Amino acid sequence: MDIRPITPDYAVSPQIDPEDMAAIAAAGYRVVIDNRPDAEIPPSQHTGVMRAAAEAAGLVFVVNHVVGGAITLANVEAQGAAIAAAPGPVLAYCASGNRSSIVWALSQAGRRPADELIGLPARHGYNLEPCRPQIETLAAGRG
Repeated sequence: MDIRPITPDYAVSPQIDPEDMAAIAAAGYRVVIDNRPDAEIPPSQHTGVMRAAAEAAGLVFVVNHVVGGAITLANVEAQGAAIAAAPGPVLAYCASGNRSSIVWALSQAGRRPADELIGLPARHGYNLEPCRPQIETLAAGRG
């Protein structure tokens, strides 16, 4: 498990395993967002298995499957809603953490400066600079 904090209340991770849920809860996270479609992973990491493990560890489990290269406005809105409703820190996961970083940044557009939304994930090697136009468009629409 490789948790990469973007903010004090939001972190991303490459694919996690059901066995990681207890450690995620012990680390203080309260919500896990699944940004990885089942078609990409083995059955042992499918949504139902992950949900059961998360709930057994006392975590809220949110499904927001994001297809790489095809993030939708519905994905952005769902991520933002899950973050806003979270009773504590959130951990989102996908294959590498990149999609979870992008959908976070887009969901926070207009709430944080674009440079911050790009710079915070960059500390963990995620290049969100190509997302700047979308971040700025969403921010303008929320302004």
